[in-house]
Amino acid sequence: MSIFRSLRHYNYRLFFTGQAISLIGTWMQRVAISWLVYRLTGSAFLLGLITFLSLIPSLVLAPYAGSYVDRHNKYKVLVITQVILMLQAGALALMIWFKVYDMFWIAALSLVQGLVNAFDVTARQSLMVNLIDDKEDLPNAIALNSSMFNAARLIGPALAGVILSTLGEDICFIINFVSFIAVLGCMVMMKLKITAHQKSAENIWVDLKKGYDYLKSSPDLASMVLMMAASSLLVIPFTTLLPVFAKDIFNGNATTFGWFESAAGFGAFFGAIYMATLKGSQNLQKIVMMSGILLAISVVALAISPSLILALVCTSLAALGLMAQNSSINTYLQTHADDLMRGRTMSYYIMAYQGVLPIGSLLMGYLAHLFGTQVVVAFEGIAGLLIVAAFVYHEKHRNQLNTRAMSLN
Repeated sequence: MSIFRSLRHYNYRLFFTGQAISLIGTWMQRVAISWLVYRLTGSAFLLGLITFLSLIPSLVLAPYAGSYVDRHNKYKVLVITQVILMLQAGALALMIWFKVYDMFWIAALSLVQGLVNAFDVTARQSLMVNLIDDKEDLPNAIALNSSMFNAARLIGPALAGVILSTLGEDICFIINFVSFIAVLGCMVMMKLKITAHQKSAENIWVDLKKGYDYLKSSPDLASMVLMMAASSLLVIPFTTLLPVFAKDIFNGNATTFGWFESAAGFGAFFGAIYMATLKGSQNLQKIVMMSGILLAISVVALAISPSLILALVCTSLAALGLMAQNSSINTYLQTHADDLMRGRTMSYYIMAYQGVLPIGSLLMGYLAHLFGTQVVVAFEGIAGLLIVAAFVYHEKHRNQLNTRAMSLN
């Protein structure tokens, strides 16, 4: 089938298989740690803080990581980061197994994960183009990668919900540790021929500034990155507050929280499948706008949902919009960025998404503590509509300038 055409490439097939298994474990751990923190503390603010610590390094390190990855072997960087993440997962699993419920160490290990992820995600995104022999299949590979991520988000939380309520949190952490064996095994089997770019003789910070200047001189790429940053700050943090909806607003338990995470994974999975069916000629800017509107309206609807079933449906629709928006921005950047600047361009995307998100999570967690979760989530949805309106205005203005410049020439 054409939707799976990227899987005919040997290296991508191995990458896809290993990541699919590992990500199920990752999502199980994410659900388990969110539930554990909220069960022990009952604090929406601490929920936001743990997310903040696991993602904030991307804000500081992502541009540096992009420059570093552009200078080094992306494959080797990815292997090293996966080994370190496996050790981090093992340390967390041991701690929970022996019931050492110390928020300081949970926070510290979350920070370590964030530091390593800044390099891991950048290397993984930049390596994608080397896994595909036919570059026409790159957009499909990116979309399939998103499908795999969200299929794991569908399966992982569902399994975690069952395991949390039957076997306990520690089993979720152990499964995540073991799942890294799959991704490392698949990476060892790859047969990659990576063309090494000549290393810049300049200071890495000068090299990093070139990436910023490149983005500044490409307004179409810059507008996508800014759209991502605004959504990460003001809209996407609604996902951090899902345990509050599960436990307090709808009086549920760990299984209920698993339903919310699985509903999000369900919607995001179909969003990714939709993106995988698109052809390269598709208007990605239009998809960014329409998916942003769906995300915003669904988040407002979630905030005012009177029943659990309606809340789950709204969560699913919001995740569908979020997936389509993120995937279309990712695809646009990867297919329009210069090869020598791709790593740095993607690092700014990661900074805008994973780097700004923890600030948003911390801010929305604090505001939810002050004003109530439903009020804050409704505000996030309204902010999403304003962000889309600003993006539409910017694109319209940019197109008018381009038309005027062409007519003068």
